[in-house]
Order: sequence, then C-alpha cells, then structure tokens
Amino acid sequence: MNPNINADPAELAKFSDLAHRWWDTESEFRPLHQINPLRLAWIDGLADIAGKQILDVGCGGGILADSMARKGAKVTGIDLSSKALGVAQLHALEAATPNVSYEEISAEELAKARPGAFDVVTCMEMLEHVPNPSSVVRACRALVKPGGWVFFSTINRSPKSFLFAIVGAEYILSMLPRGTHEYAKLIRPTELASYCREAGLELEHTRGMEYNPLTNRYWLSGDTSVNYMFATRRP
Repeated sequence: MNPNINADPAELAKFSDLAHRWWDTESEFRPLHQINPLRLAWIDGLADIAGKQILDVGCGGGILADSMARKGAKVTGIDLSSKALGVAQLHALEAATPNVSYEEISAEELAKARPGAFDVVTCMEMLEHVPNPSSVVRACRALVKPGGWVFFSTINRSPKSFLFAIVGAEYILSMLPRGTHEYAKLIRPTELASYCREAGLELEHTRGMEYNPLTNRYWLSGDTSVNYMFATRRP
C-alpha cells in the first residue's frame, strides 16, 4: 500500500477478512444492520436526501450507501477494502439497487479529483479506524458543496465506552469480533468538534446512540458518552 494513504493495513485486513459476511444480518455486522434505520432516518430528516448527490466515505459492504440509494439519493460509496467493495457491488446487482456505485479510493484522493462535487457526505464508523482522522474530516469538507451536509459517527473515548463498546460488545456479548475497536483510537466529541472547526465545518446537531442488551433495542438520545453522531455543514 502507498505509505501516503491514510489507512492502517491491519484495519483493512480485519474488515476484508469478514467481507463475505457484510450482508448476513446475523453475523458480526448485525449491529450495523440494526442501527442503520436510525442513522438513515436522522440523515434524511436533516438533509432530505432524495435526488441528492451523496458520497459515503468508508462505505464497507454498502449497508448505509445502499439504503440511501433506495431512498432516492444518487450515491457513491468509497473504501480501500477491495473485498468489501466487491461485496457491496455484488449486493447492489443482486438487489437491483438503483443509483449506487462504488470506487476504491481514499477520501483525500477523491477530494483532489472532485472537490465540491457532493450535496451530502457521510462518514460513519470509520474515523476510529484510520491513523489520521482529521485528514478525513478535511477531505469530507472539501468534497461537499457550500451549504452541504457532512455527517460523522464514531465512538467516544470514555470509561463508559470502554465498558460498553469494547468489554461488553466484543468480549461479553460477542456482538463484534474481539479487537474491532482500539480504545486509544476512539475519539472524544470535543476532539471531533475541533477537527470540524479546523476543517471549516460548522457543527449543527449532535446525537448519541444507546443500546439495551436485554431488549436488543437501539435508540437515539442526547447521551454521547458511547456512540455518537455529528451533523455538520460547510458554510
């Protein structure tokens, strides 16, 4: 891999090894399938995505990208995992999903080629897996049109998130493969807000996401101590 690319080979290998399971709703990706309707509804409620040109950064197997396309958006998904993109493309063909395409390219490289090309940019559950998350935030800002929305989701670096997102989800409940998240790479909301300000994005809305393992239910709330989402705009 090009050493200048903002990616961790170990992280790419981790998700590439699981690529064939992206669309198995009972697999390690079950949590992504369960939270996707919540993420999609929040994004659509703010950005009104039908007919919009949308870029999904770090799209993986295409769970969010596919659902946004089915809402009427014109979606481009990018990732650096060839295997995950292959799964996303195959699913789009099998499901006959309209207006979705996938490309193996980094956000930084695409920002050089297509600045200001998108009405909306999403970057969900990806920042905690790259060496330089602020670089991705800057690229997302460059890729969106003035006035456009940029959405991020990630995991807070807090004692509660260590207990819930790592110990609980990976080691006790086995909801995710062990080693999916590294505590040191998690990002506090204050840190992500700083990245956004430095990139020239204005933070408009913040939402937390909570989970009850007894009822197996997720919901959005004001609690950002574990999983959280940012809605930002380029002035």
